[in-house]
Amino acid sequence: MKTLKDAAVGSTVTVARLHGEGALKRRIMDMGVTRGVEIFVRKVAPLGDPIEVTVRGYELSIRREDAGNIEIT
Repeated sequence: MKTLKDAAVGSTVTVARLHGEGALKRRIMDMGVTRGVEIFVRKVAPLGDPIEVTVRGYELSIRREDAGNIEIT
């Protein structure tokens, strides 16, 4: 299982599945990250957290821990 935190900078990936339950999953979905959406990995902070991505035309910074709940293809 490959997750968003494993994606290389400069790559475009597609969300296959969201893991997690309750408020965590809802928060990720509220940010526009849903199954089938394409995500472009813009950059990663020097210490690896957070990860900056482009999703649905806007920039989003997501914690590495939350990115581990987003399965990609």
